[in-house]
Amino acid sequence: MSRYRGPRFKKIRRLGALPGLTSKGPRAGSDFRNQSRSGKKSQYRIRLEEKQKLRFHYGLTERQLLKYVRIAGKAKGSTGQVLLQLLEMRLDNILFRLGMASTIPQARQLVNHRHILVNDRRVNIPSYRCKPHDIITASHAQKSRDMIQSYLDSSPHGEVPKHLTLHPFQYKGLVNQIIESKSIGLKINELLVVEYYSRQT
Repeated sequence: MSRYRGPRFKKIRRLGALPGLTSKGPRAGSDFRNQSRSGKKSQYRIRLEEKQKLRFHYGLTERQLLKYVRIAGKAKGSTGQVLLQLLEMRLDNILFRLGMASTIPQARQLVNHRHILVNDRRVNIPSYRCKPHDIITASHAQKSRDMIQSYLDSSPHGEVPKHLTLHPFQYKGLVNQIIESKSIGLKINELLVVEYYSRQT
């Protein structure tokens, strides 16, 4: 299944806030959830919606998400927590959490178009897994820096999570450590996602 490119508010109304998918919120006074779908949900649907929330927030294909679940299942520790750490340490998500892009799709485009350096090396793979002590900077090209600056100016000025440090005037971000679960930027029950995939892993 390919990456979702349809109406973003449609997904927000059904699944709730997806800050990685769009920087815009719903109209004032409107509820995130679609009221016409209210009522008792099946256990399958509850798990499906949590899985979809994770997939759309991080901008993954079905195949990519399943691959991450399998990697997390082979690692030490809680599969759900490891899964979230793997997703949060993706380069496109790190750029988003630093505020160097307003959404994860914007961050993915920056990486794909070769505007980003990791440890002074150009990286054009959005799924690149960042590690502690990595230094992420805009390319030296003025176009790259102008784009990053525009995103920094327009991004919501929320607090940068503790596992990251932003130096906006240098167009630079630092990865201090692996993210802690309390700093995950999405309200999600990761155990339900693991349960959803349990028969496929």
